[in-house]
Amino acid sequence: MYKVLIIDDEEPVREAIKILGDWKGLGVGEVLEATDGRSGLAMLKEHKPDVVIVDMKMPEMNGVEFLQIVEREYPDLFTIVVSGYNDFEFTRQAIRSRVVDYLLKPVNRQDLNQGLRKALDVLKAKRQSESEFINRNIALNMSLPKLKEKMYVSIIEGTFKKQTNEAFLPLIGADDPSKRFNVAAVRILNLDEVRTSLFHNDIDLLHFAAANVINEIGTDSVQCFSFVNPKQEREMVAVYTMAGGNEQDLAFSSLHLMKRAAAALGDLLRIRIAAGIGSPSGDAIGIAESYEAAKAALSGIDLLKLNGTAIAPYTAERSSAREGFSIAGRMAQIRGALEAGHIHQAKTVLGEFTKKIKAGEAFGLGDAERIVQEFIVLLNDAALELGVPQDKLPSGERGLRAAGVSTDYGSFEQFEGLINRILEFYGAQIRQSAATVRSFQVSDIKEYIDRHYFEDIKISMFTERYFLSREYLMKLFKQQYGYGIHEYVQKVRMDKAKELLNDSNLKIQEISEMLGYKDKNYFSKAFRNYYSISPTEYRMKHTSG
Repeated sequence: MYKVLIIDDEEPVREAIKILGDWKGLGVGEVLEATDGRSGLAMLKEHKPDVVIVDMKMPEMNGVEFLQIVEREYPDLFTIVVSGYNDFEFTRQAIRSRVVDYLLKPVNRQDLNQGLRKALDVLKAKRQSESEFINRNIALNMSLPKLKEKMYVSIIEGTFKKQTNEAFLPLIGADDPSKRFNVAAVRILNLDEVRTSLFHNDIDLLHFAAANVINEIGTDSVQCFSFVNPKQEREMVAVYTMAGGNEQDLAFSSLHLMKRAAAALGDLLRIRIAAGIGSPSGDAIGIAESYEAAKAALSGIDLLKLNGTAIAPYTAERSSAREGFSIAGRMAQIRGALEAGHIHQAKTVLGEFTKKIKAGEAFGLGDAERIVQEFIVLLNDAALELGVPQDKLPSGERGLRAAGVSTDYGSFEQFEGLINRILEFYGAQIRQSAATVRSFQVSDIKEYIDRHYFEDIKISMFTERYFLSREYLMKLFKQQYGYGIHEYVQKVRMDKAKELLNDSNLKIQEISEMLGYKDKNYFSKAFRNYYSISPTEYRMKHTSG
């Protein structure tokens, strides 16, 4: 039997939870109460409950302070938070403490018992199995939502092992042969806008709030569990489940519920989305295929016609291959214009490319996403070749956002604006680098090597001094002198070695040290590799003559 502790300063709330809980059905033998966080901690120490339901707003010690202590002193305790829609400032601590569930006031029977069952199912699985999966995840205080998310992600990525993780299948209903699964892939179109305007740049809080809204839109027969794609912070994955019925019923319900969720996200959080609905499956492993179908549906949404939100069901026609758009063919012109400092000319080339797209019949979100990624990679390569240091260049969309470039787009016009912003960003980096290059002479490097050949010369010395990329410096030096920088250092040392070997008063050890070699044997090896003769043989040959 399990113990549950309710911590809330309002007696009516505690009474309501006691009445609504299916304690017998859940196997709960004792329900304890505390009026604030401080007395709750005392009861934790005395009674050691399995699950704690805690209100976030309380006197003496509120839920945030309570969770911070629990996270530190009771890492294996399962907690369920009770709060309201407008209390998202409290969710930051709830996320950090990895609570089992986040119940909104007024608490209803279904949500309460569903949250309790989540926690108790994990406890049961933990007690019954010693699998590697449990030891690695639950023992490290992984709460149920994160555990479920990890399971779904592993299924989608094809790494989930059904046999070794059998004890956890009930957590997603995979042990029920009547269970049906369907996936929606959700793209947040205005992520940057909402993140800055409503969530103070806290992306985790935005994802948490969005998942709460999506999950709340369900029915008695169809439930939803959503989470952010760990590889794409703009994408959320929603898994719809239904017990019984046929797969087409779930397909219809998933589409209907996602439309309602889109409306709620817009009303509550001003979030605009585009989503693709996958193909239902009667097996949890089929979630992977359902996700791919959802991604295909999402990618196929026509950006030329998109205005606001769009929810698209999967159809076989969407998966048919067609010739995609590529900006690679225009890069030579764009690169040339940027190298010459003609940003307007580069924009003209870009404008011709987007004009051709607009003249076509359709342009999917997947096409747009691929072009943005391709454009960033190609401009990165061009910028490096033109002397921009690597640390001045962003890594993908996330790096652009960190540099102040918003990557939102929810229409073709906004897509055009984005790729122009990307072009302007790289154009500015290249212009700045070109200004540095104009005050730099490649002969400076040669002169330095000629004077300091005996030192440990590294290319990073010049990249840091002149704020130019390694690739650009090496290319420029070789064009000017016919040698790479390392090759030239070796040449100067070997030329000087010949000169010093002609002085019979100098020992080879001394010459080695004068050239910057700490080891005489290493110098001898380098000399032989360069001239096909050892220093001693060279000296004998030339002094005897």
